[in-house]
Amino acid sequence: MRIVMFGYQTWGYRTLRALLDSEHEVVLVVTHPQSDHAYERIWSDSVAELATENGVEVLLRNRPGDEEMMSRLKEADPDLIVANNWRTWIPPEIFNLPHRGTLNVHDSLLPAYAGFSPLIWALINGEEEVGVTAHMMNEELDAGAIVLQRAVPVGPRDTTTDLFHKTVDLLPSLVTEAVQLIASGRTDWVPQDRSRASFFHKRALEDSRIDWTWPAADIDRLVRAQSDPYPNAFTYHRGERLRIVRASVSAGRYGGTPGRIFIQEGEGVVIVAGADARFGRNHGLLVERVRTEDGTEHAATEYFRTMGGYLTNHPTPPAA
Repeated sequence: MRIVMFGYQTWGYRTLRALLDSEHEVVLVVTHPQSDHAYERIWSDSVAELATENGVEVLLRNRPGDEEMMSRLKEADPDLIVANNWRTWIPPEIFNLPHRGTLNVHDSLLPAYAGFSPLIWALINGEEEVGVTAHMMNEELDAGAIVLQRAVPVGPRDTTTDLFHKTVDLLPSLVTEAVQLIASGRTDWVPQDRSRASFFHKRALEDSRIDWTWPAADIDRLVRAQSDPYPNAFTYHRGERLRIVRASVSAGRYGGTPGRIFIQEGEGVVIVAGADARFGRNHGLLVERVRTEDGTEHAATEYFRTMGGYLTNHPTPPAA
């Protein structure tokens, strides 16, 4: 088959690599220009460079559909379009252009976690597994019939970085097998159960702010979901932003006001957490590593040299 590929970052790179290694011909690649967005500077293997190295024409676009692109797509005469991590909506005049349609690859177990940053949201929400779905594109984002799906378990201490590596490693075989199924003439794909669908927005700075009234287990997942190289979960200490690099749920139960810097436990410092903390029913968050605004990382036991005071959701003047 003649294939046009739409994609970006490492997800798109791995997909393109699989297509180039297949028996099919990649005739055109469309990708986004490089971006300074925090979530686009990471996992940023260049689709454009890989295509160019392999003699494939590249179009750089933020959005598809202009006259030049439509002309090049028609000239390319693709049997199939394959998309992965294309950041904007692809209109029907493009996804319906190939006679075999457009295959989209999304890093969630659709119909759940359509939209953006699915691995981060899934970890925050305590999902037991994540995965990758290859589906046929239609008018609704990430809603087309499923061609193929692969899942991996979420380990008890996994970070989003761990889940990225687990799921991106699924792409070569998933893409190769899905394309082969389409090439064979199969069309008996599985419709998505839209009653189970969920759609998530792009991550922003506000989404990484720690709310100390959350249970410690929820805050722990937020910290792991915002692991390096993602922008870390953060709080404020004495009016300055403080990033929580590594944490876990405390062994003991601690009561008091959420956000209180309370006591050393093992290799970390316990911060009181949870709406029921005043009754002493909750575990705290055992903070192990922190990072200050100048980028310096500290062991929590070295940074919090004395107990007392509070971590807050927003900047507050230092205590007298």
